[in-house]
Amino acid sequence: MRIETCSSRRRSSASRRRIDAFLAIASKRDERAYAGTPIPDDVVERILDAGRLSGSARNRQEWTFVVVADREAFAETVYAPENVSTAALVVAIVGAAGFDAGRCAQNMMLAAWNDSVVSCPNGVRDAEGAARLAGGEVGAVISFGYRVKPRDPDSRTAAEWSARANRKPLDELVRRL
Repeated sequence: MRIETCSSRRRSSASRRRIDAFLAIASKRDERAYAGTPIPDDVVERILDAGRLSGSARNRQEWTFVVVADREAFAETVYAPENVSTAALVVAIVGAAGFDAGRCAQNMMLAAWNDSVVSCPNGVRDAEGAARLAGGEVGAVISFGYRVKPRDPDSRTAAEWSARANRKPLDELVRRL
């Protein structure tokens, strides 16, 4: 799936592809195994820019994005080191915590999926070690890479992806007051 975004090229409104955000959300799965394929620089930039574009409380934007070069060392700070050590790209969101870090992370992961790049958030086991390596308090760590076996989001409808998700039914999660 490739969702068209604004670009410097002008297109007629008839030739623009409709963005199906729900299909992207419904078909995205966290992936922990990555092919050895590098992620092109323009895709990395879009992923990072998606984080930059996320909202934040009072628009404070209290984050920096650290692209982790030494993945082996950083892997020792998370609960599932193989997610980080085998990824083509690892980003630590530094400075933001809680909800704002989650907003950045989700934007980045959905932007990655737009380019067929899969991802997985990683829990930080050693907060002090992660902070030492990243240069500040780490709010989130996301690993990215290409899927070992490609998946075509357009092979199912959003409703079909949703029905196949390993998630509680909506009626168990929603209460109305």
